[in-house]
Amino acid sequence: MSSLKKKGLGRGLDALLGGASPASTQKSAQQSLAISLLKPGKYQPRQAMNGQSLEELAESIRAQGIMQPLLVRPLARSAAGAASYEIIAGERRFRAAQIAGLKEVPVLVRDVDDQAALAMALIENLQREDLTVLEEAQGIDRLIREFGLTHEQAAKAVGRSRSATTNLLRLLQLPAPVQQLLREQTIDAGHARALLPLPVALQRSLAQRIVAEGLSVREAERLVAKSQVTIAPKKSGAKTAPSASRDWMRVQDQISDALGLPVVLKQARGGSGELAIRFSNMDELDGVIALLAPEGLPET
Repeated sequence: MSSLKKKGLGRGLDALLGGASPASTQKSAQQSLAISLLKPGKYQPRQAMNGQSLEELAESIRAQGIMQPLLVRPLARSAAGAASYEIIAGERRFRAAQIAGLKEVPVLVRDVDDQAALAMALIENLQREDLTVLEEAQGIDRLIREFGLTHEQAAKAVGRSRSATTNLLRLLQLPAPVQQLLREQTIDAGHARALLPLPVALQRSLAQRIVAEGLSVREAERLVAKSQVTIAPKKSGAKTAPSASRDWMRVQDQISDALGLPVVLKQARGGSGELAIRFSNMDELDGVIALLAPEGLPET
């Protein structure tokens, strides 16, 4: 990942924490804690960990130790007064350390709230490029749902543009079988985005065809464009050249990607047409307005 992207991620966390770093979020000195005191994080965005890669990491830890400390936060003490800590970032290292038979691991302790813990977990995994696009989308969705953030606020929290964030969230609209292909990385985000404008049944069937035929993203986009032309209602006497229809669909997809929302581009005679933008809530509408009128709409 580029240094520019990492810098953006850092600024995102600052934005989420309100710019200034309160004392509770200041860095603590590295220390060692017993593995028995650590609990898996409830905001861990990674949903699957490869067993073989965990074994390989455990082997590396046996030989060299843990090179990067885990990030944890203190939990409320038990009735007996015992301390425990929740892992914010580093659960993969934690699991590998258990496999390696370690009794203690190096940690940095942060006293942060739930919202910051989720953002930190997301950002740490993004920086390490550990998340699939679907895990990233689900993590951002949790920021929005559980903490009432707008798309703009969630985008700033993870150092992404608003349109890129909304595009990620659109992947969660795909049917479960297609999401599973994306989770398994059988198809990638480009394939998945190409399928979004289609009816659910067609999304499923074309996803399977993409896998079976090993189609590239560009080939999948052409397949989707052809399918859209086939299912589009035809008006009597109206004829559109196939190449023109493909160009029109490509422009529609480009506008959709730029806005981070589904759009419908209707072609009429003489080069005229209509552009319809679909939004599902006021936050998405605000995002469109911000792109079209950065200075804000004139007062009426």
